[in-house]
Amino acid sequence: MLDRLLGRARLKERIEELEEEKRHLERRAEAEEERRAEAATARQAAEERVNRLEDRIAELEDRVERTESDAPDLEFRGVETVRGDRLDEVLSRLESVETDPEGALTAMVGAGGSRPDAVEEAFGDRAALVDRARPCLAVADDAGLVSAALAPPVAPAPFAEWDAGFRLERKWFLPTGRFALALVRSDLFAVGTYQGRERVDFEGFESDVKADHSKGGFSQGRFERRRDAQIDEHLEQAEAALAAVDADRLFVVGESTLLGEFDDRADATAAVDATGDPEAALDDAFGTFWTTRLYRI
Repeated sequence: MLDRLLGRARLKERIEELEEEKRHLERRAEAEEERRAEAATARQAAEERVNRLEDRIAELEDRVERTESDAPDLEFRGVETVRGDRLDEVLSRLESVETDPEGALTAMVGAGGSRPDAVEEAFGDRAALVDRARPCLAVADDAGLVSAALAPPVAPAPFAEWDAGFRLERKWFLPTGRFALALVRSDLFAVGTYQGRERVDFEGFESDVKADHSKGGFSQGRFERRRDAQIDEHLEQAEAALAAVDADRLFVVGESTLLGEFDDRADATAAVDATGDPEAALDDAFGTFWTTRLYRI
């Protein structure tokens, strides 16, 4: 009775209502946090699926090209992914080749443009296979004993030259000297400074970037603008971290849609699919980047 007279009963009821509303909002917040974690996992799975599909598309396009070419029956004698000690061994074998003056051709064939005449001369009717491997470093000798192409992680400018041996620089294929490797994703950044294969410094962080919006209309447009702003802020932090890196060369890998932001300062870029926390993802990206595709022609 006294509570009702003093108005405290209503206040107590209001307190209970507010406490219930608070519990409801806390449950919603927990559910939203769980949904965001599931969305991030789903996005990463989707990106991996996209990469696999892109590889499959490239394979099918290569088949179409072979079917439409003048020599559809041409096939590589073998294709191998090499890295580490195996790559070092392959390079050593090629470096050991000695010929008469102008008996060994080395040609860096870029992604576009026509094949150098020297490639036509050295590979003959199998020169079309060099096109399938490009961009690549093609090597052949005038006796036909060596006939191969390698896709180096750090491709030099196009050239073609005959000499007494093949022109192979280790820094095109292997981690040598002091360099930095940066991994850039829309929600993660990591950069390591290396002396050869040994990492001597590391910095990494993750950013709270919203996952893709599934709805349309005005809500989606507003969401995308906010997400773009978050990514821009993330990239600014990445640029600041790179500015403090002390290295002779810089390589940037990660999401293909972001690599263009670093073209002006990077010595080489590559799209890679690296997951996990910043340090684990960087280790994964390091192994992927320093990998060479070997084509036996």
